[in-house]
Amino acid sequence: MKEDLKDRDILLVKEKGGNELKAAKMDNDGKITQAKPDSENPDLLKIDKNGNILENFFDNFMRQVKNPTQFEFFRVPAEKFQEVVQKLQDALRNPDTAEKKQFIDMHRVEPNDYLQKQAQTSEKSYAIDPNLVDWYKMEKFGITRDSLEKSGNLEKMLDYRKTDLLPVTIKIDDETTIRTDARFSLRKQDDGSFAPAIHPIRHKPDLERPYFGVTFTEEDKQNLLKTGNLGRIAEAEFQKGVKTPIILSLDKLTNELIACRADRIKIPENIKGVALNEQQKKELMEGKAVWIENMTSKTGANFSAYLQFNADKRGLEFRFDNDKNVGANLSVRPNLNVCPNQEQKDIPKTFRKKLLTEDQRSSLGEGKTVHIDGLEDRKGKKYSGYITLNQETGKIDFMFPKDYKDALAAGKVIPDDRHKTQVAVNSEGKTNETTKKANEPLDKGQTQPTEKQAKEEKQEQKKKTGKKVS
Repeated sequence: MKEDLKDRDILLVKEKGGNELKAAKMDNDGKITQAKPDSENPDLLKIDKNGNILENFFDNFMRQVKNPTQFEFFRVPAEKFQEVVQKLQDALRNPDTAEKKQFIDMHRVEPNDYLQKQAQTSEKSYAIDPNLVDWYKMEKFGITRDSLEKSGNLEKMLDYRKTDLLPVTIKIDDETTIRTDARFSLRKQDDGSFAPAIHPIRHKPDLERPYFGVTFTEEDKQNLLKTGNLGRIAEAEFQKGVKTPIILSLDKLTNELIACRADRIKIPENIKGVALNEQQKKELMEGKAVWIENMTSKTGANFSAYLQFNADKRGLEFRFDNDKNVGANLSVRPNLNVCPNQEQKDIPKTFRKKLLTEDQRSSLGEGKTVHIDGLEDRKGKKYSGYITLNQETGKIDFMFPKDYKDALAAGKVIPDDRHKTQVAVNSEGKTNETTKKANEPLDKGQTQPTEKQAKEEKQEQKKKTGKKVS
């Protein structure tokens, strides 16, 4: 075999009562067959010792074979395939010595050892049964079930959601490999199984061409680009001559258009303590943005926001916009997506060992970016910056003042007006009338220049005017 076989084994199978070894084989559709034990056969099941192909193989095997217990399995190193297969074949035909029996057991594979690992994940309740997923196809993109679980993306996939952006490796041939980033979801097949669907990053949304017969107006394009949602019901033609009402949204990570059938949308009766009236529910069902006031966050703070169904997230999201009178078609600041049908994350009480005030936590819960000071690095040096609650992870993201200014100018953050004046003094170096001549910004709570700052200012004035300053 041309490929590197150092870390590869090959799986062999034989029927109980028989002595002839065959090579286990899995085709591109996950079907289990057998082949001659020939190391040059490109379809043999080559096991990456660091992967989880065996879990996938035995899962498929148990579902496909009527009487799986009549088979025995063995694994041999691909590097010494012919040599070990011959020796194993001889031992199986004449297991008359302890040495041969030990050699057989050394290469034996027990399916239950690998199925137990599958069962551990299956104990959780998911919308999609993990046993119905073709994990083998997923591995062709360089992504294993284990890596999905460790990154927190397995649960998303099994609940009909998309993963985060993941690094993808696609091997075309021995010399060509494509590496990119993409999101994944699961798509149901005709036989009831689920196969991975890949959502690669697009350079920009393709809004100039019709989407299954839906032509976008200039207003539609602005809505999708600014809010991520079309803002209306569209009639798509997935099958010729058949119109399907859909809600359409934009995947902000990949620039892919995502549709959800309008008849599958469910609107709850209450959102964060506010009962929705019939008109509000009707407009939400139509994909429109609805302004909801006096909702209550988990911290007990009241907040108001736009509510709108997002097809990409398969649920309602909050949008925090400046002008509540603009309606569904608006030029927004950030599109802060919080899906209300999922439990909102608790606001952390501390950040980098710094205790957050109730004011700061309330502002974070409202989607605002909050100034924080008094932080210390590993060397004990103090620094300050800005923090925002990441609604996807429930954790706090930090940015330095320069990054905050750039994000503010780009409309990517919502400033916390409660601390606006203090922030201007503490972090941005702006001064009020009392302190405008001081070269250094004041410390938190300081309203007058220190003696050192006043002395430095007098010296600066003397240099400029040549006169003594009292």
